[in-house]
Amino acid sequence: MTALWYQYVGLDGKVIGIDRFGMSAPGATVFKELGITTEAVVAAAQSL
Repeated sequence: MTALWYQYVGLDGKVIGIDRFGMSAPGATVFKELGITTEAVVAAAQSL
């Protein structure tokens, strides 16, 4: 649950995680489908 992390990063912070359950596929496929890619993580970090 990503919502729990906002107490640490604040409302303007960035949290990357998965709030859905039940997807069945190889991990890399699930991450890509949810938009969790290396490029997305780097972009989020650079935007801080």
